Amino acid sequence: MEQELRSRGWFGKKGKDGFIYRAWMKNQGIPDFEFQGRPVIGICNTWSELTPCNAHFRELAESVKRGILQAGGFPVEFPVMSLGETLIKPTAMLYRNLVSMDVEESIRANPVDGVVLLCGCDKTTPALVMGACSVNIPSIVVSGGPMLTGHYKGKQIGTSDVWRFNDAVRTGEMTEEQLAEAEASMCRSRGHCAVMGTASSMACMVEALGLTLPGNAAIPAADSRRKVLAQYSGLRIVEMVKENLRPSDVLTRAAFENAIMVNAAIGGSSNFVIHLLAIAGRIGVDLTLQDFDTHSTHIPLLANIQPSGKYFMEDLYYAGGLPAVMKELLGHLNKDAFTVTGKTVFDNVSDAECYNREIVASTDQPINPVSGIIVLNGNLCESGAVVKPSAASSHLMKHSGKAVVFEDIEDYKARIDAPDLEVDESSILVLKNVGPMGYPGMPEVGNMALPRKLLAKGVTDMVRISDGRMSGTGFGTVILHASPEAAAGGNFAVVQSGDTISLDVLNRSLVLHVTDEELANRKLSWKSKAADPGRGYVSLYVRHVEQSHLGADLDFLKGMSGSTVTRDSH
Repeated sequence: MEQELRSRGWFGKKGKDGFIYRAWMKNQGIPDFEFQGRPVIGICNTWSELTPCNAHFRELAESVKRGILQAGGFPVEFPVMSLGETLIKPTAMLYRNLVSMDVEESIRANPVDGVVLLCGCDKTTPALVMGACSVNIPSIVVSGGPMLTGHYKGKQIGTSDVWRFNDAVRTGEMTEEQLAEAEASMCRSRGHCAVMGTASSMACMVEALGLTLPGNAAIPAADSRRKVLAQYSGLRIVEMVKENLRPSDVLTRAAFENAIMVNAAIGGSSNFVIHLLAIAGRIGVDLTLQDFDTHSTHIPLLANIQPSGKYFMEDLYYAGGLPAVMKELLGHLNKDAFTVTGKTVFDNVSDAECYNREIVASTDQPINPVSGIIVLNGNLCESGAVVKPSAASSHLMKHSGKAVVFEDIEDYKARIDAPDLEVDESSILVLKNVGPMGYPGMPEVGNMALPRKLLAKGVTDMVRISDGRMSGTGFGTVILHASPEAAAGGNFAVVQSGDTISLDVLNRSLVLHVTDEELANRKLSWKSKAADPGRGYVSLYVRHVEQSHLGADLDFLKGMSGSTVTRDSH
């Protein structure tokens, strides 16, 4: 027996209510037959000119609509709050959970049978997936795609070069005029970052989870095949509604394990951890921080893409895209995991081809045998911290040094270039109060720029530790997401300059060489430096945000509310 369409609870009604639902929609020039039992497909669009990565989404939505119409569906496009990573202050991460609420309530409250999620810039992908999971109607993701590779003075450049350019300007190796020239040369087409930053990592994440059609992650935004994939996704979502294929059918434990392994193989962003944990919390899969270490331990780096490698997302597409990487991993992946194609992971990628082994390596001859996310434990991070070893320096993977502590981001900015800062290349930079509660919002400042006087000596990396995040485009020996954060009052809150810290990445250890007794004494006089969050959403966020090792979602958003609306509006 065919399942009743959810939208019939609106458009199939008789009398006054049905009249109102249909009549006001008809002011858009929609003929009556559109309301006669066609699947209504929402297109959840994060288009915004304030989100440059997603500024082409109105055009992309038209391709999705064509596919929906061809399949006999009724497309309805709707906007939700959009997060532009490059512009939003104080940090886009503060609003990820808010957007997920916008998405969840927009889907549940309206007459849609399935939804296409148009997302690209970093936080838009996890936010839309989190919201859709909480409603759990048929959903498919279409990413916006990476921008074309930048070119500057005969060299290919991407977002990871921003950090190099910044250091070069600070040391006088690059002029402001040259920086302006590079600025005009980097973002030369529509799309998100051209490297394996967080946006590309999120696009790979949803493909690895099985929420997209194969090949979604790497097609450049400017390539006409991005529109073709969008149209096919429109076709497929109508079929998914007929099959009642929902996120809960795809997002099994096996799918999450696959995503962790794929993220390791591509050198994906450390932000992947915090977003995947949040998605798992919405769909009801028991995922822990330790799982990221466990399931990536034996996965080598296969994708030679910046910042862990040499090339760019555009190159990955020409080399075979994510399906080529996943085919190499079939010996590790849960091959029978079901996807939105209606087929398994094996069915989707077993015929994939690699066209360039310099860009997509084999498991026998990887780019780097070390990859993934390593979870650190110790008294400096009682609930864990993470490091991305493929982006770190080998000589610092085991290191002890004296802490140089910055109490907050303002303290860091005020003192990092001071000539009298007591720091040398063996020191460990520690930045507090940039976690979910402490900032608030957990900004991407963990890959602190090094002191100018050390850059002048030729130092290019140091161990850096924070309770915040770093951009997926960043690199270095950077320890992130120390939990509990300083604002929550754990041991990280009371580390002091001059304390000795030992890092041993391969042994998963991060130790503060201070006795338990001394730590307890310090906590007696500790006072939180968190600012008063004031009113509105920020106040709600600070009172309800969970710690980073749990995904930094709001505690009351865990789980699913479902798609049922129990009361009519008229």
